[in-house]
Amino acid sequence: MTGLRLLINKYRHVFGMGVQGALVYRWNFLIRAVFSVLQLIVVLILWLAAYRGKETIGGFPLDQTITYFLLALVANYLIAAFNEDFQVSEEIRNGLINQFITKPIDYFVYRLMLFFAGRLVSGLLVLIPIAILLPFTYHYLTLPDEAWRWAAAVPALFMSAVIQFTIAFCFGLLAFWFLDIAGWVILSMAIESLLSGQIFPLDLLPDSLFRISMYLPFTYQMYFPVALISGRLDQPQVMEGLVIQVFWTISLILAARALWIRGLRKHTAVGG
Repeated sequence: MTGLRLLINKYRHVFGMGVQGALVYRWNFLIRAVFSVLQLIVVLILWLAAYRGKETIGGFPLDQTITYFLLALVANYLIAAFNEDFQVSEEIRNGLINQFITKPIDYFVYRLMLFFAGRLVSGLLVLIPIAILLPFTYHYLTLPDEAWRWAAAVPALFMSAVIQFTIAFCFGLLAFWFLDIAGWVILSMAIESLLSGQIFPLDLLPDSLFRISMYLPFTYQMYFPVALISGRLDQPQVMEGLVIQVFWTISLILAARALWIRGLRKHTAVGG
């Protein structure tokens, strides 16, 4: 019991450090929030134009689509991994990870605590653009009243955050093998933007492609929790999606562990 208490206190201290560090860069989050507002305004203008003269697109009315993108804005600040990949790669190149080889602290959990601390701060700051946009968009906002959706949204959002972080963590670990991971990160960002539902709801894809996308990890980075809350997925789809999301969460964590172990072998072999 004492060991568990010490473990909790250790990572709680890391979380506190992460909150303090995120507050130092609060202006970065605020600037990002302002640009997000501008981006969302452009998205709204485009979709309003697309719906002109139409009741639905892909079987979904305008208010449900606007709700999707508003929720995506909020989710982006609650669960998105902004620059964790570059932070991991920098710590590898600078040799800062050496302390995690000798000290009783898990580097993955350490970085995960810092990630969640940053999301806490950015999640509070997202209230600013929401307050700006709400007077202009509240009449389009249609949140579901089914209790099961909100209950399912909690684990879905949590696992989406872990998936986003773990993918970024894995790309950061590529610094064990490559001097510059920028190309890999840009490639991953392009794929994730398209396949995670950030540009358009994935259910607008042809049915066969949509079914395939529901088995890919990218879907569960953003689209799945947002579509769940906005009502674009029915209950059987949500239940199946949660099972697949659990699979990808565990699989990606195991992949991160394997990369970390192999990377450390190379690191210690090169460093002597």
